Amino acid sequence: MIISITSFGLASTMTPGPNNIMLLSSGLTFGYKRTLPHALGINFGFPVMVICVGLGVGKLFEMFPFVYTILKVVGISYLLWMAWHIANSKGSLNAENRSDKPFTFFQAALFQWINPKAWMVAITSTAAFITDHQIALIQVIIIACIYFFCAIVSTNAWSLGGVILKRFIQNERLVQIFNITMAILIVGSILPFIFGE
Repeated sequence: MIISITSFGLASTMTPGPNNIMLLSSGLTFGYKRTLPHALGINFGFPVMVICVGLGVGKLFEMFPFVYTILKVVGISYLLWMAWHIANSKGSLNAENRSDKPFTFFQAALFQWINPKAWMVAITSTAAFITDHQIALIQVIIIACIYFFCAIVSTNAWSLGGVILKRFIQNERLVQIFNITMAILIVGSILPFIFGE
């Protein structure tokens, strides 16, 4: 079971989604050190979300489906705004001169609660891997711990990917093109949640 959870955890955290796309962009524009609070916010924020969902927040959506619908609309609206912001950000290669700033730890941790992919992964993983309600708490903690370690691998890979990419992008026009591409990918990553049931 642990192998299955780990495989699912790596697959769900490593694949492109709002978190990873924003980390890649942040690594490119701000560097690894300034992106680290953003990555740590995800590393801690998502496992906390998994624990909350596993302990019953998910039941709230079953009882009151409109709550999930509201959260989905808010999350998608925010992601569209974020994509617009990234697409229109200046292509300055000097992070110190940029008017925008990377996510803080708390912003990244709180972002998980409006991230549609995070909700789907948290609900799916707890529904699939909580197999015994008598030891559900232990199973939820195990799932959250596995996600913590998977997130460390994923956030570092995507952040460092942005840092490495910066070596190949040597002018501000290319940074602007990259940012627009990342914005399009963010929109693309939420289309399944817009048109899905």
